[in-house]
Amino acid sequence: MALYELRTYQVYVGQMGPAVKVYQEFGWLAIEKGGFDAKLVGYFTSDTGGLGQLVHMWKFDDDADRRAHWKALFADEDFMTFAGKIRPLLMTQTNQLLDAAPWGPHP
Repeated sequence: MALYELRTYQVYVGQMGPAVKVYQEFGWLAIEKGGFDAKLVGYFTSDTGGLGQLVHMWKFDDDADRRAHWKALFADEDFMTFAGKIRPLLMTQTNQLLDAAPWGPHP
């Protein structure tokens, strides 16, 4: 069964605009250029509840696939340039691993 990873980044108050700009100008380009988007389910921003959050979900075959993905991504020079630009705008990061339930639809 697939393994999903939900990553939630809390952006500092007033920094969502700059964070979105950094993702658009550097982050997404690096992810797409490196082919890392193949495992991506989607990117989202929060509108209710915890505000100022960037959320993204990834789908992996298993934990080994997940670890190989992040190892390759963090070795990518373009992605690490982006990481250096986005990190000062982020307060916290939460990663949640989710197993697909054995019923119902899955992305």
